[in-house]
Amino acid sequence: MDTGEFSWAVTATALVLLMTPGLAFFYGGLVKAKSVVSMMMMSFGSLALISVLWVLYGFSMSAVENPYDFSGNPFASFGLEGLGNEDLIGAAFGATFAIITVALISGAIADRAKFGAWMVFAGIWSTLVYFPVAAWVWGGGWIMELGTALGLPEVIDYAGGTAVHVNAGAAALALSIVLGKRFGFSKGIMQPHSVPLVLLGAALLWFGWFGFNVGAEFANGMANAGLITVNTLGATAAAILGWLVVEKFKEGKATSVGAASGAVSGLVAITPACANVTPGFALLLGVIAGAISAYAIELKFKLGYDDSLDVVGIHLVAGMVGTLYLGFFAIDTGLFTGGDFGQLVVQAIAAFGVLAYSFVVALILGFAIEKTMGFRVTSEDEIAGVDVVVHGEAAYSFGEDTASQK
Repeated sequence: MDTGEFSWAVTATALVLLMTPGLAFFYGGLVKAKSVVSMMMMSFGSLALISVLWVLYGFSMSAVENPYDFSGNPFASFGLEGLGNEDLIGAAFGATFAIITVALISGAIADRAKFGAWMVFAGIWSTLVYFPVAAWVWGGGWIMELGTALGLPEVIDYAGGTAVHVNAGAAALALSIVLGKRFGFSKGIMQPHSVPLVLLGAALLWFGWFGFNVGAEFANGMANAGLITVNTLGATAAAILGWLVVEKFKEGKATSVGAASGAVSGLVAITPACANVTPGFALLLGVIAGAISAYAIELKFKLGYDDSLDVVGIHLVAGMVGTLYLGFFAIDTGLFTGGDFGQLVVQAIAAFGVLAYSFVVALILGFAIEKTMGFRVTSEDEIAGVDVVVHGEAAYSFGEDTASQK
């Protein structure tokens, strides 16, 4: 790795790390004013906890010697002992993916979760699910070797459609079932308390996503950096348009929150495909992902699960769309771009396999935490506001004397 590639690796790591505070702003703006601190603390708590676990043993678990191993040996490089300079920057870059994957889940349980219970869940879920799945997808595991085993094209998940977004979305669905519905849950009753925060968060996510998608090119000689950069830009922009058209058709107005949500859906969808579709097909993917996600966020009202901030409708759905889209339009191997059904078959096996595993583990773990230490705050505390109850803080004091509020 030359100095330019190493410099990009450091920069990309910083960009992806910034995405987690960006997510905190995005999620924080979407919740009620009395839940902002709680919502943002879930992201910052994930940043702290998962960083430590990744350094201790997560990185060691994220690569396997045998494709059918569950994970790598957690003690192989415990505490990152014995790693050289290039391996260390690779470990740091991988840590940022682990952090934001866990943080994404928290949006499904906004306004009603205990911070301590969330941290317990985050630590165990990352150990049992994210670290092994990272090995399956990128570290020589069964998903990485699936195409070879079946005599089909290799699974494509360049930057984490399956490992990050389907994985987190499935866990989010499980936790939304475990914690149940918020008080007063119904369509239209939960409005974002700060649209500017939502837009700021979306902008930081888009900014950081260039590190997320283009970042791994430091290990590939920057061969596809131009294509990935253009696709990350184009698909995201097209998704905004796709979302807004659907929103205008459904609600009669195109909103700024819709634009921000559309951007995130496009970013999610292009993540697995960024290095393997042409720019024209990236635009098409963005429009499709934005439109489908704009409809998918309504599923929670029809099916009765309370996914507070639409982690399922955006991350799970757009992650599946981007992953399966490669089966049709991946360069040289997609059904309509020179290949056959083989690419679609391996994409589907990988995506649905991770979805099922993550959902089941998160469901069992969530119920176990709820039945022991309790995962959800009481209805009284939810109404009063989880910020003050859980953290003893309020996001906005407006110059009031806090002593008089006690």
